[in-house]
Amino acid sequence: MDDRSIDPADPDLTVGQRIRYYRERRGISREVLGGLVGRNRRWVKAVERGEIGQPKLPTLLNLAEALKVSDVAKLTGGEPLPLRMFRGPGHPALGDVRDAVNAVAVSMTGPPSPLDHLQARLDAAWRARHASPDHRTVLGALLPELIRDAKHAAREYEGADKRRALSLLARVYNLAQFFIAYQPSADLLWRVVERSIMAAEESEDPKAFGGAVWLAAQAHRDAGDFDAAEAVNREGLDLLRPRMTDADDELRAMWGALHHEVAYTAARAGQSGTAWRWWDRADRIAQSLPATHYDPMTSFSRVIMNAHAVTIAVELRQGGEARKQTRKAESAAIPSQPRRGRHLIETARARRLYGDDAAPGTLEDAYLAAPETIRYNGYARRMTAELAKEGPTALRRNARELAGRIGILV
Repeated sequence: MDDRSIDPADPDLTVGQRIRYYRERRGISREVLGGLVGRNRRWVKAVERGEIGQPKLPTLLNLAEALKVSDVAKLTGGEPLPLRMFRGPGHPALGDVRDAVNAVAVSMTGPPSPLDHLQARLDAAWRARHASPDHRTVLGALLPELIRDAKHAAREYEGADKRRALSLLARVYNLAQFFIAYQPSADLLWRVVERSIMAAEESEDPKAFGGAVWLAAQAHRDAGDFDAAEAVNREGLDLLRPRMTDADDELRAMWGALHHEVAYTAARAGQSGTAWRWWDRADRIAQSLPATHYDPMTSFSRVIMNAHAVTIAVELRQGGEARKQTRKAESAAIPSQPRRGRHLIETARARRLYGDDAAPGTLEDAYLAAPETIRYNGYARRMTAELAKEGPTALRRNARELAGRIGILV
């Protein structure tokens, strides 16, 4: 078929032909499209030519977003799959955060903020995020000025102070990634990921570097590139390993979080033995930390490991194990509203997996704990839509009410 005369309504079009059609309609190159979804030009070319299999759903969502396509079915054919079913709407503060990320730091005048003051503001922002059920609204108000001031400091300070400023900038970008994730702005997400790694490398701070790698691995995994996620993750572990002999609790927690990320990626790839083996290693590290330790970025701690085990079991489709881990995690006192909401969503996924009718009630609990977490979580949105349309009759009404509250039309 001559791609120049493609009719997007043709049901016989391949996914690759559809992607090429919408890419050329937008007037962007393969290199640009690849960059927007965390891939490269060769990968886009291979997809368009049908040389590799159809991208997985997370990557299709990113492609639809980058190509400004509101329905994933325009890329895959078949029944409608509106993007809003999987992705939350853009937060009202997204534009302000984007402007702050894109702003040129050299345009700022006056002395930079004292580094201790910047650190205190960043710490306060993390505390506010964990305490708030509407954490994106909280971060959306704090991030624009914090990003600009951290960029200004990284430019103006010299020597050791400059390295510390770069470490703080990397951590501010990490915080921004929690705001941007699961919003319709894949290009901004990758910009923040790359800038965080660059700032962390220049800072020579192993904790900042570990955090940047931890989030980069997540971004690659969410884009469906499990090989890249594992490669980035293991590179981070290799670079941190020499520092672990005399590591403090914060660095050991980052070390443990990176171990769990390997487990999570392996679970997403269906590698059961690898996933549980790395979870065990992460758990041993968690148990070596003080009982009260809770990392503000990664949530790594003793209390989070059973919640992580639920996710590993769900990703591996192990219904019996998911049931067992759900019961073990029931009493987990997770000291973070959004992370508690995320765990309840994972619990609902587990209950759906092993056929428990309590899943809708668990989603309701997740909404009560952290409305903005469930509103932007693709798994939660999909489960809610499915229950509202096809769930047991007695449960549909509540599922439809929840769907309305999180912005899904059913």
